[in-house]
Amino acid sequence: MKKINPSIPKGTRDFGPEEMIKREYIFFNLKKVFSKYGFQNIETPSMENMEVLKGKYGEEGDKLLYSILNSGDFLKNKKISSNTNYNKLKSNISKKGLRYDLTVPLARYVSMNRNNINFPFKRYQLQQVWRADKPQRGRYREFYQCDIDYIGTKSLFCEIEIIKIINEVLSELRFNDFIIKLNNRKILIGIADLLNIRENFSDFCMLIDKIDKVGIEGIKNDLIKRNFNNKMINALKEILNFSGNNEEKLDFLKKKINKSKIGIEGIEELREIITISDNKNMNTIIDFSLARGLSYYTSSIFEVIPKKNSIGSLAGGGRYDNLTEVFGLKDMSGIGISFGIERIYNIMEENNLFPKEIEEPCKVLVTNLNKEVVNFSMEIANKLRKNNISTEMYLSYSKLKKQLQFANNKKIPYVVIIGEDEKKVNKITLKNMNSGNQQLLEVKELLNILS
Repeated sequence: MKKINPSIPKGTRDFGPEEMIKREYIFFNLKKVFSKYGFQNIETPSMENMEVLKGKYGEEGDKLLYSILNSGDFLKNKKISSNTNYNKLKSNISKKGLRYDLTVPLARYVSMNRNNINFPFKRYQLQQVWRADKPQRGRYREFYQCDIDYIGTKSLFCEIEIIKIINEVLSELRFNDFIIKLNNRKILIGIADLLNIRENFSDFCMLIDKIDKVGIEGIKNDLIKRNFNNKMINALKEILNFSGNNEEKLDFLKKKINKSKIGIEGIEELREIITISDNKNMNTIIDFSLARGLSYYTSSIFEVIPKKNSIGSLAGGGRYDNLTEVFGLKDMSGIGISFGIERIYNIMEENNLFPKEIEEPCKVLVTNLNKEVVNFSMEIANKLRKNNISTEMYLSYSKLKKQLQFANNKKIPYVVIIGEDEKKVNKITLKNMNSGNQQLLEVKELLNILS
């Protein structure tokens, strides 16, 4: 058999036990908050039909879709030459793709199950997604998304509740140094109306979405290429560079785009959200440069960023009014937000936010010294487990020194030592691996201490 050099695809990762403990800690806290607000869990397939995925993420997003080749002899009866149109060929030999996000599959799911769902429907979903992106710090080709969505309501209380959930989730994870950016796509349409570029709105949003990375000067050449003159660029700069509190920003922009009915509608929606949700504990900031590049957003949009770290957004989302329509389900407004597990993990690791106790998955090691005491050791291990104390028993007869070293290497805080002397008096010796202290105990005393 040919020797294989073990490796994994670029942009993917293995997760060892220590990493999984921390990731599960994040998942647990997310689920706890989501459930508290009445969200229900669903799962959808890793793959979707390409017709479900294509055209939902904008031109740039469609380029990042992973296609799956049809099974069998997929090139049978396909004539390939130097003149072959490979884009057309691809659509013939690949009918499925890996999911890019969890929102489009949700829209498909809701449309297929509309008769079995009580609306408004609130769901959460924690699953992997795939994007053929360029890997970099905090960005991978395979990663988890953790989404919550409301389907079947236009109520702005969804936006208000999402702001509360963001704060509560990150508070549970002991990370409080973040900003919630808030904008409205209707406002961006109003700005596009002011600049007379409504017909190029999608391109405009894609450019605006880059500002947080390169600044407005960084997109100036792109604006010029798209026929922006100096007057238009200066008007855009004035709007995006305006500083003030949330109310002052809304008042300023209302005067600028007062001829755009849809733009004013977006301003009033933001004003209501801010008025109800804004308080001393809410760090929500209106940012007119926030665009969220995905083409299906129609109204409120969110992004959560750390104040002192350039890792990128920790969560993002928004409202979409027409996503289910393509699947035959009209008038079904939805809104949601996705938490980026990978970036949340990285920032928690960098700031030492994981509790020390979760790094001790096993609390006790029971020794296994010889045949004479093995049954007693197994009896003690079983009693510990019945009392919900995580317990590992050493798997082979070995010297005590080796077993203590094993516990030390695995960061197991306690070792129950059972030798022939302990067996004779029906007691055990408990060793605290941190302090080195040992004590001879009755089994009841052991259970009391470790519980």
